[in-house]
Amino acid sequence: MKPLRIGDISVSLPIIQGGMGVGISLSGLASSVANEGGVGVIAAAMIGMGNIKNKTDVLSANVNALKSEINKFREKSKGILGVNIMVALTDFGDMVKTAIEEKVDIIFSGAGLPLDLPKYLIEGAKTKLVPIVSSAKAAKILCMKWLSKFNYLPDAIVVEGPKAGGHLGFKPEQINDPEYSLEKIVPRVIEVAREFELENGKKIPVIAAGGIYTGEDILKFINMGASGVQMATSFVATHECDADIEFKKAYINAKEEDVAIIKSPVGMPGRAIMNGFIKDVIDGAKKIFKCPYHCIQTCEVEKSPYCIAQALINAKKGKLQNGFAFAGSNVYRIKEIVSVHDLIEKLKSEYERAKNNLKKTI
Repeated sequence: MKPLRIGDISVSLPIIQGGMGVGISLSGLASSVANEGGVGVIAAAMIGMGNIKNKTDVLSANVNALKSEINKFREKSKGILGVNIMVALTDFGDMVKTAIEEKVDIIFSGAGLPLDLPKYLIEGAKTKLVPIVSSAKAAKILCMKWLSKFNYLPDAIVVEGPKAGGHLGFKPEQINDPEYSLEKIVPRVIEVAREFELENGKKIPVIAAGGIYTGEDILKFINMGASGVQMATSFVATHECDADIEFKKAYINAKEEDVAIIKSPVGMPGRAIMNGFIKDVIDGAKKIFKCPYHCIQTCEVEKSPYCIAQALINAKKGKLQNGFAFAGSNVYRIKEIVSVHDLIEKLKSEYERAKNNLKKTI
């Protein structure tokens, strides 16, 4: 695999470990991926809420937790560190400022268009800004906005398709529509990136994400023109993943029919592993709760049957009777927990085998 270049950063293994909240990808997983040559990513979403006692001080808890995880990463790795910060977070700006002040290598930002992300850059900052989009239209709007308002273009673009886990940037009817498949939207986003590259002289690598599971998948999108890939689901079933063992077992035990699209309280469809908690919600059971966090701007608390923040915190801790696990469409293919090293070696082998097989057919 050729290295992935994002500005002056060279990633020897063109694999980005996707950011997974709440607390699924922290310093443990991120440092392990970075030590293998990829980009390790800490998810900032509700990062400090798992052990919070004073619920009136959520902001400082999140900021302090993010700083702590960044420091833990640096104790374990000298590799490339990314932080994933969702636009929909109510503390989005504070998380971005913290990541830049802590001099992380890359900020990945999706769950909404990060139209004002460059405004947080401070003098001398070398942090790269990488938006996550789900269409060529979104990529074009964002590039035009950044260029006109900040004279800045994305250092790379992640394009995430509808097979991803968690919240999806698609309407429910688009998720299974072939016209919105990753194979369709990646070339369109590459075309937009090339247009801005030619006009402005800045390289904008495009990274494919959502449903990528094997080395053969990686090769397919590299040959399509992508400079790298982002993968998340596979990294959950690793020893180094920061989630509880019960969360990982939910991945191993999942069957294809268990993978479902749910309606999230934040107003977006999401892909998750069906369990008793979700079935209760579908059946109309309302989980009584107070909103202690107001973590997501778009959450309709009054209409919500449950607190998604608490559900995801419970899941991370292995309390799946009171929560659920988000997962990508290929989760049912996972059969065992492995090390990050072994997973990446497997991906490399599959990639080389697929590359050799392709040569034989040409």
